[in-house]
Amino acid sequence: MRLFLLLMLLSLVAGTTVISHAADKLRVLIIDGHNPYHEWQVTTPLMKQILEGSGRFQVDVVTVPIPDGYKPDLSGPMPQLENMNFRPRFTDYDAVIGNYIGPRWPMETEQDFLKFVESGRGFVSVHSANNAFPDWPEYNRMCGVGGWYGRNESSGPHVYVDDAGKEIRNMAPGSGGHHGPQHEYQVHIRDAEHPIMRGLPVTWMHAKDELYDTLRGPAVDMQILATAYSDPKFEGTGKHEPLLMALPYGAGRVFHTVMGHADYSMECAGFQTTLLRGTEWAATGAVTIPVPENFPGPDKPQTEE
Repeated sequence: MRLFLLLMLLSLVAGTTVISHAADKLRVLIIDGHNPYHEWQVTTPLMKQILEGSGRFQVDVVTVPIPDGYKPDLSGPMPQLENMNFRPRFTDYDAVIGNYIGPRWPMETEQDFLKFVESGRGFVSVHSANNAFPDWPEYNRMCGVGGWYGRNESSGPHVYVDDAGKEIRNMAPGSGGHHGPQHEYQVHIRDAEHPIMRGLPVTWMHAKDELYDTLRGPAVDMQILATAYSDPKFEGTGKHEPLLMALPYGAGRVFHTVMGHADYSMECAGFQTTLLRGTEWAATGAVTIPVPENFPGPDKPQTEE
């Protein structure tokens, strides 16, 4: 009910946008099917509802077929299953959203996906999607940074922002990916002029969520759009960790958000707004979706009226 009320408010605030794009919706494909420690069966329908509720997107879902009894080794990469019957028509879409951590796709499918993005389309990595495919170099280049599944200094630097606002790339040995207990936390905009961020408050409070830290990766041309302070009282690093990122891949665009662990995290108006605007930017390179009037301020997350 809370989500329904929020979506209604978003649609009222963005009414002009809904009307102007009604006949020209962007097509989005969400990929799910396996995601340890995450209820993808809940979050995929929720993202579909958020996107379609804006009036800007038409969303399909494809679930990767995973063999019965499959159990991943969480300490390292997952195997490539050549016999998986998984080859979606990426060219039918403007953007793909990742909500999947599982076995590598067939090689033909991986090549289709790379060509899709580099040709000028978009990819959106949501929360744990940056955990996927630690041994697929091009996927890691798309995401910029990721965590877990054997990532360490060989995967790339731990990227964060120091107290002076300077981006740091730390190559010291260590594992990639960690979070403490879930909690509400402040988001700090680092690039207010990027189309996704334009018009958002400089600081706003996000709903209860995991706060990823010590993410590692190649971080090639990675633009940090927003960070959150990883507080030691929540087992954090004491550093400003990247939350929202934008990256080029060929002629295409990647929007990376580490927010969105669970349904209650996705009910945040801040998560929903940045997901909508980030997906539109990934698909088109521009943002027309407005910032809603109920966007959260610096002290309290906004999940309902």
